[in-house]
Amino acid sequence: MTARFALPGGLRRWITLASAGFLLAALLGHGRQLLALQLDGQGWLWLLLGVGVSLLSLVVNGLAWGIVLRWLGHRPRWAAVVLLFLSSNVRKYLPGGIWHLAQRLRCLQGISAEASPQEEVSSMAPLPQPLSGREAAVAVLLEPLLAAVAALALVPMGGWQGGLGLLALVPLVALLPRWFAPLLERLQRHRTQQWAQWGLLQGEATAAEPPPLQGRGYPWPPLLAELAFLLLRFGGFACCVQAFDLAYSLGWGGWLAGFALAWTAGLVVPGAPGGLGVFETVLLLRLTAVVPEAPLLAVAISYRLVSAAADLLAAATARRDLAVIRNRAYC
Repeated sequence: MTARFALPGGLRRWITLASAGFLLAALLGHGRQLLALQLDGQGWLWLLLGVGVSLLSLVVNGLAWGIVLRWLGHRPRWAAVVLLFLSSNVRKYLPGGIWHLAQRLRCLQGISAEASPQEEVSSMAPLPQPLSGREAAVAVLLEPLLAAVAALALVPMGGWQGGLGLLALVPLVALLPRWFAPLLERLQRHRTQQWAQWGLLQGEATAAEPPPLQGRGYPWPPLLAELAFLLLRFGGFACCVQAFDLAYSLGWGGWLAGFALAWTAGLVVPGAPGGLGVFETVLLLRLTAVVPEAPLLAVAISYRLVSAAADLLAAATARRDLAVIRNRAYC
């Protein structure tokens, strides 16, 4: 019998501490240089534009999730899907980093703490009929998975990069049904067991339920939708680069590759909620060799603030619209 080694407090806590420590060291080491950086009026306009572009990217991300649902054979109510996505997205910053997925999971099953089941199905449900726990788990897991693959597909825009550009394309091959179906089935089973223990799932999977990707081909429609989202997300980041006049330091292909790699790490690495710290750390480690560290750190911090502001605006707007829909349902 082999003993399993476990870090005290879990891997997530150590990754969070390591990322926070690295950022703190960078801030302390370049504090004076950061304070010396000043934005002019044009720079502030670039950051404001970054908020707008990031906000648009969230809407496209919500539509991409609707395309994922459509590809899985469901009939999404597009407005409700986007509103659910936007209103839940801000919960990724809560401790644990899974509560945005939990809210979507519950809504897909017709569970809501804010409305009666009849009201939820008739006016605010993202789908005409609730899904089983297994179907909901697949629908929730598939969106970030495809987003990560789409982000990695952008890494080759920075060139060969010592073979990293080619390696980043491997997940595209893994999406072939022959390999993707069993991988998603395994991931779904693991997450379903975990979420069932937390009380996030209704019912149990039955043998009569078909495999999640049975009869599906290559996921081109949702993958292209996620690619559009990532390009818009990078647009918000590019606005921060322009705000600090750093575009000259590196070609836009290199900026896109560095952003895509850092964004993917922030999504998949079990660190702080919302990728906080992980994104910034990977971006600094990847681009410090070619971009001055202090301005790059300023770009990373400003992008975090820009994206967080967009998340908050999107959630507030979506919740206001949901409140309007709920009030109309009572009339």
